[in-house]
Amino acid sequence: MHNNRNGYSNGTSNGHLNTNGYTKDEYFDVVYDLSDFEDSEEEFVKKYECKKDHGLVEKTRYPDGSVRLRNPHIELMDQDILYHLALGSESHDLIEMFGDIKFVCMGGTPKRMENFAYYIMKEIGHKLPTGTQLMDISQYSYRYSMYKVGPVLSVSHGMGSPSIGILLHEIIKLMYHAKCKDPIFFRIGTCGGIGLEGGTVVISDDAVDGMLNRYYQVPMLGKMVKRPAKLDRRLVRELKALADPEDPYETVTGTTMCADDFYEGQGRTDGAFCDYSESEKMEYLEHLKNNGVKNIEMEILAFAALTHQAGIRAADICVALVDRLKEDQVRTPKEVMNEWQIRPQDLVTRYIKKYLQTKGRISFDGHGSVAVKSPRRFKLVQQESQTFE
Repeated sequence: MHNNRNGYSNGTSNGHLNTNGYTKDEYFDVVYDLSDFEDSEEEFVKKYECKKDHGLVEKTRYPDGSVRLRNPHIELMDQDILYHLALGSESHDLIEMFGDIKFVCMGGTPKRMENFAYYIMKEIGHKLPTGTQLMDISQYSYRYSMYKVGPVLSVSHGMGSPSIGILLHEIIKLMYHAKCKDPIFFRIGTCGGIGLEGGTVVISDDAVDGMLNRYYQVPMLGKMVKRPAKLDRRLVRELKALADPEDPYETVTGTTMCADDFYEGQGRTDGAFCDYSESEKMEYLEHLKNNGVKNIEMEILAFAALTHQAGIRAADICVALVDRLKEDQVRTPKEVMNEWQIRPQDLVTRYIKKYLQTKGRISFDGHGSVAVKSPRRFKLVQQESQTFE
């Protein structure tokens, strides 16, 4: 066992898991999903084709619950510039700006997440100081948009795994630099349903790729690295319990398939190219349905794998815009689609409101505005981020 620079123990003692002051139930319930420890080593390797890390929990949290990075190089850097967020660990006072963040909500487009920021602000009763308005904190990055509403961060992630993967690396590092305690991540999006009517909300309880593999693979240094794509099962149950029987739509749980492409990768026949027949497409979609797949989108594998790797509780909630067993193109009127897209936001908002009511309000004082530690570094970070324009 050894101590890190903060004096925190990060090993095990006498062969027992160090729970950093948590009871066993609290440790698995708050910090990590118990399901991650249910499989035997042999079962885990067979299911995910990767090795199980029994010390993962310890590697992702300090004793006070704040996020610990699994990258020893960061601590050796003079400054960690989060290029695509236009923030820096020494140019900005990230603890002052983001230290109270409890929820990170992500969605594809900047406009959707700006709208969500105003929506959650109204729902939780957050008041902006007189004469101020919500600001896009990452406006100088020209890549993502990010808004802070009390303990909620609303940020756009773009389209596809590469885009959300870049964002997640930097948001997880932001949680570390800001010393955020046990944050919860939500992805709020749209999808194509498999045998689901348009407007149906899907809470993902599992993630697969187009070959039904339950891992996210990334080439690193010439080798393919596979990381298990796992979501927090308790969070899935809690969200499903918040679905109101009076809602004029259905809320379901199930497996979500992640595609690397909007057209051929999802079996559409309306792309610029198509080398399969309509019957072959339908055979594949039925195959997905028979394997429990409820919907198709383009981010969940990276989202599930990277949050799991970071030990962060996460959930993916989407609304189906089309039933892919019936058609490929979305023909729903714009005003109807706009109403449908609020449905996942509403479910996440119910969770956040219930959390705040149960746990007590988090103080909003002193957080949220841009806090510059070093004007010189602040200017350099802006310049670095703008080079990616």
